[in-house]
Amino acid sequence: MPTKASTRRHQRAMPKSMNSSQFERVAERGARLAILAAGGLAVIVGLALGQVILAPICLALIIGLMFGPLADLFERRGVPPVLSAAIVVGGLLVVLGVAAWLFAVPLSEWVARGPAVWEKLKTTLAGLKEPLQAVGAVQEQLKGIMGNGAAMTVEVQGGGPVQDVALMAPSFLAEVLLFLAGLYFFLANRHHIRVATLSLCYSRQTRWKAAHVFRDVETKVSRFLLAATLINSCVGVATAIATWALGLPSPLLWGALAAIMNFVPYAGQAVMFAVLFAIGLATQNGIVAILLPVIAYAVINFIADQLVFPNLVGRALTLNPFVIFVSTAFWLWIWGPIGGLISVPWLLVLQSLILHIFPTTRQIPERSARKLEQIVGGGPSPVQVVEPPPPPPPATTPPKPRARRKPAIAASP
Repeated sequence: MPTKASTRRHQRAMPKSMNSSQFERVAERGARLAILAAGGLAVIVGLALGQVILAPICLALIIGLMFGPLADLFERRGVPPVLSAAIVVGGLLVVLGVAAWLFAVPLSEWVARGPAVWEKLKTTLAGLKEPLQAVGAVQEQLKGIMGNGAAMTVEVQGGGPVQDVALMAPSFLAEVLLFLAGLYFFLANRHHIRVATLSLCYSRQTRWKAAHVFRDVETKVSRFLLAATLINSCVGVATAIATWALGLPSPLLWGALAAIMNFVPYAGQAVMFAVLFAIGLATQNGIVAILLPVIAYAVINFIADQLVFPNLVGRALTLNPFVIFVSTAFWLWIWGPIGGLISVPWLLVLQSLILHIFPTTRQIPERSARKLEQIVGGGPSPVQVVEPPPPPPPATTPPKPRARRKPAIAASP
């Protein structure tokens, strides 16, 4: 009969794969990961299905964080929050109306010049006829190899662009109204929203963290968007001047388009490259003249993104380019152009939440902090340097207690 000691030795000698407690821990972690994955998938599906309502509301929150300091300025001068929100929204409508008017005049000219531009494009692309014919010959050979059986083709004819615009107009108008209403109510009630959120916190420390999150989010988003607006406006002005100097027609249109497209990282610049290349093909002669607008825009964009923006906003708002690319791709896939506009601001909101919920400040020695500072690039150390504790005083042996003398006993007579 095995004893308890032999049973314990046998359990210690068992391989880890046979350990039931470890299997239970792995199963528990797998179940948690499965729950998180299912929750994330549900959130993505909900965002995609609620695009018509959620996208304009989220854009209104981001723009509201940007114009929050402006509304505070009006309120410090004695203007009620309801009236200050109306002033901000009205001013935004005026700016959007002026921008639409500036776009409408050149766009109408380009629509009128559409047939002539198309003929010029066909003439310019005539040099690509031979490569296209070679591709067509390869396609015919593949059809001969795979078989050219009779196939049923189904052709669906739509109602044309006029019908598509008529069908999209109500949805677009509803999104615009939701955006304006959401922006107004957020600006008018942002203080009540903050107080209501803080009242839900059950402890003083939680309320302190929530207040810091509100302040950090508003500061980061407003600073980023104001800096981005200033830089993108300069990019638009520089692009307009460059296209005018290179002889492209309607330089104001391309400058305004460059300023707007620069709000969408990577995707906006790619669209602008394609537009300038197409305009160069349609209006310029020679490969150098066609490529010069694209090269000029690339230089302007490089200076703005790599030199001006990091020095203007500082390292606190500088994000990892890979994270920005993934966020932009995700939000463009979910919500289209509106998602591209809010991709970077929502990254800043998420960054503020993570930094306050999971603080990254650690107590590290001064030597390690200096090495980390050198790796980062010589800037201020992002971690808190804590001096090592002083060495404890040397231990001293307590003195031995003196032996008490026994009283002398008097000798008996």
